[in-house]
Amino acid sequence: MTAPILVTGGTGTLGSHVVPLLQQAGHDVRILARKPRESANGIEYFAVDLMTGEGIDTALRGVETVLHLAGSNKGDDKVARTLVTAAKKAGVRHIVYISVIGTDTMPLGWFKTQLEAEKIITGSGIPWSMLRAAQFHDIVWAMAQKMTKMPVLPVPGGLQFQPVDSREVAARLVELTLGQPAGRVPDLAGPKVYPLGDLLRSYLSAQGKRRPMLPMRMPGKAGKAYRAGQNLALKGNDVGKRTWEEFLAERVAA
Repeated sequence: MTAPILVTGGTGTLGSHVVPLLQQAGHDVRILARKPRESANGIEYFAVDLMTGEGIDTALRGVETVLHLAGSNKGDDKVARTLVTAAKKAGVRHIVYISVIGTDTMPLGWFKTQLEAEKIITGSGIPWSMLRAAQFHDIVWAMAQKMTKMPVLPVPGGLQFQPVDSREVAARLVELTLGQPAGRVPDLAGPKVYPLGDLLRSYLSAQGKRRPMLPMRMPGKAGKAYRAGQNLALKGNDVGKRTWEEFLAERVAA
């Protein structure tokens, strides 16, 4: 009988793809949730506060592998520290972590927090695997939804994205979770690089809408980093197959 795999962020976009794949591979899955939930469909839910650690010891009991997907706009470094402390105490043998491309190059506060979370996990003494991925198609979709509600769309020049399909990221993470600790593996991004304006235009076209766009320059270190493509994975990394256009057609049809 195999030990259960603990997944943080198991009910999110990525988790919704990861958990069924783990189950198909014959593994029991535990998911951390913010509020109590009844176990269902072979999944155990544990109410845990990852900021304070409340409830984490019970959730980790008997667990050998943790897949850490949970993330937010702030506090990911503190969450990582809480998780690592409890995982060491519980005797966890493998932590798999999803991060984002650009953590060590982008001069923005959120990326710096992600880098700190990476350092906490890689310096924990627990064997680890880490994948940095580009923004998901789902995130670009949500961004376009919000931006196109404005009457005029500001479009910073040089701002590009290389969106990747969340299902492809999930499949790679499951491979890592079921394998031996691999350290940092090649980044995973989508097959094409798109200027922000092109992404917005294709979204508007798919929705049968139009909006005027206002070109602008992104100032400062962040603008320089984006223009240099430091948020992209251009060489020596893995590339997914599903394009933004394929995702967009699928989402609109749905």
